[in-house]
Amino acid sequence: MHTESPAHETLWKLIKDIRFGMLTHRTSTGMLHAHPLTTQNRQLDEQAELYFFISQSGELYERLLTDGEVNVSYADPDEDSYVSVSGQARFVEDRALKEALWSPMAKAWFPGGVSDPDLALLAVRIRHAEYWNVDESKMVQLFQMAKAAITGEPPRHLGEHKELTLS
Repeated sequence: MHTESPAHETLWKLIKDIRFGMLTHRTSTGMLHAHPLTTQNRQLDEQAELYFFISQSGELYERLLTDGEVNVSYADPDEDSYVSVSGQARFVEDRALKEALWSPMAKAWFPGGVSDPDLALLAVRIRHAEYWNVDESKMVQLFQMAKAAITGEPPRHLGEHKELTLS
């Protein structure tokens, strides 16, 4: 991933302060199912991967071993920013990386720390991302929406919308 790209920088800027992402995957019957997960990254790495700690004894672990195609969505309605990331999930056995990503909050779920036998490090390599980031104030947005309702023309320039293909 070329981290110097303004679009990539904006993508990480929008994700980094949102504590929880909704990871969506397919079940064995093809139905979509989502789980809230805490993003462990402090920055987006060169592989464009997001990291999460999950339980090896849970259903999510088993399902992702079978089908790793996932989507992670983030929303910050107060800031009018929304991100959708599609990618490939895999499990990483790297103690140093687990230690680097570890936080006191993770200990609530995994009391044995990075050595907890139930701890799995899930990496999602971003292949495609899309974001919407509205910079205008709520008042400007309301004005543009009202104008659109009166004129019948959809509102324009309500912020930035980008799609990124990363791999």
